Amino acid sequence: MAGEKQDSVWPQPRFYFRVKFETLDNPVSFQEVSGLDPEAASLEYRRGESKSFSAIKMPGISKSGNVALKKGLFPDEGKFNNWINAIKMNVVRRENVIIELLDESGNPSMTWSLSNAWVSKATGFDLNSNTEEVAIETIELGYEGLTIINA
Repeated sequence: MAGEKQDSVWPQPRFYFRVKFETLDNPVSFQEVSGLDPEAASLEYRRGESKSFSAIKMPGISKSGNVALKKGLFPDEGKFNNWINAIKMNVVRRENVIIELLDESGNPSMTWSLSNAWVSKATGFDLNSNTEEVAIETIELGYEGLTIINA
């Protein structure tokens, strides 16, 4: 119909996000976050008196991989780097981590909460004098629980 305004709904872009750590004052800037993939093992069960010749499927124990965080190397990240370096001293300090997807106004539209996360792997970068690339490091976090909250 001519003259009617039609509201368009667009999917949420994925490039505007922030990562907050429980013991740090400010969010840490990351270029990429991946591995937010909750999964439950599948169990098959069939009751003895069931008239069906097939088993039913039920959710089993939750499984979680690691969450990978990629970021540019900045010289003044003392508290964050201390947390990463603690793995070398065989000291594991667990941290609650909040990953928020932000809308155009900077408000969280979706939140992933990692409970009791720790640095399981820190990968550096290659040094090469013939490139103009930014130094990007990757940190992998193991965690005990993942909660997803839609705003």
